[in-house]
Order: sequence, then structure tokens, then C-alpha cells
Amino acid sequence: MSESKITEKALAFSLKQLMKTAPLSKISIQNIMDNCGLNRQTFYYHFKDKFDLVNWIYNTEVTQCIANCKHYENWTDGMQRTLRYLMENNSFYINALNTPGQNAFDGYFFDFSWELIMGVVKDLSLGMNVPDVDKKFIVDFYTYAFVGIIVQWIKTGMKDSPQIMVDKIEKVVYGSMLGALSRY
Repeated sequence: MSESKITEKALAFSLKQLMKTAPLSKISIQNIMDNCGLNRQTFYYHFKDKFDLVNWIYNTEVTQCIANCKHYENWTDGMQRTLRYLMENNSFYINALNTPGQNAFDGYFFDFSWELIMGVVKDLSLGMNVPDVDKKFIVDFYTYAFVGIIVQWIKTGMKDSPQIMVDKIEKVVYGSMLGALSRY
């Protein structure tokens, strides 16, 4: 692993540790740097501000969860990995959900989920003559439902296990996407 990646991971770990006890709005770059023992200028070699670091965490860590799981036959694997990751990093994501603004987690999570669901819809619609605008509507519908359920799960303390959540979602989704696509 490159030295740059090691530093970025150290900064991410530091921020996640601090977010266990303080809201993101109360954490300064100096706090992050003091916590990981690096100088302040090092931060700016890697990130423009703390929100850039938060986005880096979303983009690198969450995206790894669904690598190779954007197809109908394995979307539940990606979802379960994602939920397990969110549970393992619950203080960071609960805090992130409570941080409003352009870098809010729920907006990122919507975009992330939309890509996953679009992959599933593309797989299911192979050989069908479904207009792209209709596929987009179906993907939007399922993404809003999925993100709403997961955000609520996070905000209420992640009481159900990732496996239980995936099972519940799969029961609702199974066959319904294909049915929606076939009606278009």
C-alpha cells in the first residue's frame, strides 16, 4: 500500500474515532491531526477539508462493499456486506446522518444505492423493450424505498441484523422489479 493511502486511512480512522464522541460539526482538522499524531499541513496534501475526508471514506469504504455485486444474482451479497459495514462503523454513520449539508451521507447513500439498483434493473430488463425513462423511474422508486428503510434502520440503532434486513428487503423486492419492468 502506498504511503499516501496509509496516510489517508490514518486520517479516516482518526475522524471515525473522534465521531464516536463528537458531532462532525464540532470536530476540527486540528482535532483530527492531533488524534493521529500528524501535522496539520499533511491533511491538506490529501484533502481540502473535513467534508472531503468524509466523502473519501464514503467512496472508498462503502464502494468496496458492493464490488462485483451489481447484478441480480448477487445484489443481496452486496447489500449484506454494506449493512454489515455500516453496523461495524455505526457511530460514524449515525453521526454522518445527523450532519446536514451538501456532503450529507443520505445523499451519498442514495447515489450509491441508485447505481446498485440500476445494475439489477439492467440485468432484469435484458431482452425487454423498456424505455430508459421508465427504467429510471423504477430505479428511483426502489432506491427511495431502500434508502429510507436503511436510514431508518441506522437512526433507530440497527436493532435487526444485516441478514434479517436483507431477508426482509428481499421478500419485498423478489419478483416485484421484474413484474414492474414487464408492465412497461
